[in-house]
Amino acid sequence: MSRKILMEESENKIWMFLLENEEIVEIHCDQKGDSVRCRHTLGNIYVGKVKNIVSNIGAAFIEIESSIECYYDMSQAENAFFLKKSGKKPLCIGDELVVQISREAMKTKVPTVSSNINFTGKYAILTSGNTRIGISGKLPKTLREELKEKLGPLKNEEYGLIIRTNAKDVEFSAILEEVKKLRDNFYKLKQTAAMRTCFSCLVQAPPSYITDLKNVYTEGLTEIVIQGEGLYRQVREYYEKEYPDELGKLRLYEDPKLPLSSLYNTRSAVEKALGQRVWLKDGAYLVIQYTEALTVIDVNSGKYISRKNPAESYLKINLAAAKETARQLRLRNLSGIVIVDFINLDNKNDEQELLKALRQYLSQDPIQSTVVDVTELQLVEITRKKVRRPLHESIRT
Repeated sequence: MSRKILMEESENKIWMFLLENEEIVEIHCDQKGDSVRCRHTLGNIYVGKVKNIVSNIGAAFIEIESSIECYYDMSQAENAFFLKKSGKKPLCIGDELVVQISREAMKTKVPTVSSNINFTGKYAILTSGNTRIGISGKLPKTLREELKEKLGPLKNEEYGLIIRTNAKDVEFSAILEEVKKLRDNFYKLKQTAAMRTCFSCLVQAPPSYITDLKNVYTEGLTEIVIQGEGLYRQVREYYEKEYPDELGKLRLYEDPKLPLSSLYNTRSAVEKALGQRVWLKDGAYLVIQYTEALTVIDVNSGKYISRKNPAESYLKINLAAAKETARQLRLRNLSGIVIVDFINLDNKNDEQELLKALRQYLSQDPIQSTVVDVTELQLVEITRKKVRRPLHESIRT
């Protein structure tokens, strides 16, 4: 598969488009500037103070700076790195501890912080919250077993390692080199934190549009095309420091007569990704609607006309809808609970074929997506891990 990344700056926003085989499959939009939301970037690490504890939901609220409170899961307190304790309980009001933003603020919900500190590289993640060595399930089984054996000597009681999908085609020495860098950052953090005051930002993560470059699948990535000299310099400086071997993939786009957005029709792609209705081939369509609690996707036969019997037609429409549903979740970065109302299928074998296809399409998503169940009303429940705000919120912020 051929992959390409486009980046451009427009109206104080940074746009990033990931193309697979020349089709836009991901759209990211980030603010450029010094707003509060920009300061509290995903991955930032702070010395926080416990402001409030809500025991009945197993949660606490931790300030990371004055009047900026974040949600915290109290089950993590057992392994937290405390700089000041105010009592003997696992977590007390007034405790100061090291936390990291693990989920952005979304709508009315505050950011989520974690005391399971992660240092994320291109090929590996170092985590203080779990000391095991894990390997991405998307890597071939033989490679997973090989990596687990080679990494065995690195197992310890202070931190764990997760090897990412991007490690598939790199030399083991490159993985080891990155792990060493992540480990050095981890030890440096522990030393620095002990000397810092409450509300200090210990690690300022790169802007989200830089982090996104590290998180996309790199297999088959041929080039990163950037419009705008300032943005190009910023990305180049990051690559010179972190990934000098891949500088050759960066290209500054400089045609003033034909903007990058016109060449790849990105504006049209954004408009479609914000629309409620998504047309399928043969006249069927999806209706995508957002609520506070979940996303609802309705499958309609629309203008679809077929001479086949209805059961075959409905299965065909649903299979096309399953593929497009998986594509839209990734394209729009929809997360949390998703309910899909497919056209009802009376045949159990057809229903199982549909679910199998849906799981297959969702497995291609870099973000964990799961088919949970089918209700008695034949509504399909999907969950997709929440990390960043959906596209429609990012654009309108």
